[in-house]
Amino acid sequence: MDDKTFELLEKMYSEFTGRFEKLETGQEQITRRLDKLEVGQKKIDIKLEHDISNSLQSLHEGVAGNTATLKEHTERLNAIENKVDYITMSITSQDKRLKVVESSKKKAK
Repeated sequence: MDDKTFELLEKMYSEFTGRFEKLETGQEQITRRLDKLEVGQKKIDIKLEHDISNSLQSLHEGVAGNTATLKEHTERLNAIENKVDYITMSITSQDKRLKVVESSKKKAK
C-alpha cells in the first residue's frame, strides 16, 4: 500500500474516531438532560395528583357550600319580596280608603 494512501486512511480514521467520540459525548449529554426532564415530569405529576387534586376538591366543596347558601338567601329574599309586595298592596288599599274618607268629610262640610 502506498504511504499517501495509508496516511489518508490514518487521517480519516482519526477524524472519524474524533467525530464518533463527539457524537457519544453529545448522546450522553442528551441522555442526562432527558433523565432530568423525566425526574421533573415525575415531580409535576406528583404535584398534580396530590396538591392540585386536593385543592380542586376543596374548591369544589366550597362552591357547593356557597351554592347552597346562595339558594337559601334567594329563597329568603323571595319571601321578603313577597311580604314587601303585600305591604305595598295594603298601603295602596289604605290610601284609597283614606282618600274616600277624606272626600266624604269634605262633602259633609
